[in-house]
Amino acid sequence: MHRRIIIALGLLGLVPSAFAAEEVHKRDEKGVFSLVFENDYFANSDRDYTNGIRFGWASAEDTMPEWAHGIADYLPFPQNGRQRLAVTVGQSMFAPQNLSRRDLVIGDHPYAGWLYGSFGIITDTDKTLDNLTLTLGVVGPMSLAEDAQKFVHRFTNGNQPEGWDHQLKNEAGFVLSYERKWRAIAEFSPFGIGADVIPHVGVNLGTVNTDVSTGATIRLGYDLPADYGPPRIRPSLAGSDFFIPSRELNGYLFVTVAGRAVLRNIFLDGNTFASSPHVDKKLLVGSLQIGEAITYGETRLSYTHVFMTKEYTTQKHPSAFGVITLSHRF
Repeated sequence: MHRRIIIALGLLGLVPSAFAAEEVHKRDEKGVFSLVFENDYFANSDRDYTNGIRFGWASAEDTMPEWAHGIADYLPFPQNGRQRLAVTVGQSMFAPQNLSRRDLVIGDHPYAGWLYGSFGIITDTDKTLDNLTLTLGVVGPMSLAEDAQKFVHRFTNGNQPEGWDHQLKNEAGFVLSYERKWRAIAEFSPFGIGADVIPHVGVNLGTVNTDVSTGATIRLGYDLPADYGPPRIRPSLAGSDFFIPSRELNGYLFVTVAGRAVLRNIFLDGNTFASSPHVDKKLLVGSLQIGEAITYGETRLSYTHVFMTKEYTTQKHPSAFGVITLSHRF
């Protein structure tokens, strides 16, 4: 009898969480600005994918201009989803392990940079997140990656990179990206701790990246419905630039396992229409991400540590790097 009473009380403790999940979603009237900084300094290295920075803005819900709604009408997004416009600009940088060599380092990652801007449409149903993004940019000296790396190394007293004369040549590039995430949430009463699993699939098509990917994120913490995880720089599948907190202070821990089948990676394959340094890439690439995110008021801060499998056949060591993201609602 006592056992039945305890079980009944436990079930009653879950009722508020169940009803909370069914509450009518109010339109979020705030946009979000995000800064993502990725660097292998956090893994005590300076090679391969060595630095990335991305500035992003996501609009308030259902405030897209008419021309964006016209595009969204042709997309196979859920009809009951709330839509946002997303705009980003960023730069990514790649370099070989030995920065002091002036000659071409055969078999090591070519010097390369990628300067880009993106436009995307996001649809959120609370249970699924769809994101279609078009990215346009330039690879080569016009990406300003050489200037950026040399400036940072002078500022930090690091080794000056001497081999940028062998970087990829100037080339305009594009990537059309689509991704879908599913979110399943379980609430643990009485402390309000939640856990969820977010499977994802994605595809990139373009002259810069062409690949398909899949994976899943496991999270444990508070106010998980606020987002789909912190954002990342592509070709990694991002979480979400936007977040909608329901309390003043919350946070969670997360682990992501992902895999990608790579058909095209200009930073390893070299220029599309010109002869340039290149290495033999691996078709399958995996990653493990471990991190935490904290939200206070209208600001979210997160750190992610990323471990990558080898991306090309002559790569001596798997790469790793850290990611810091800062987002603010306004």
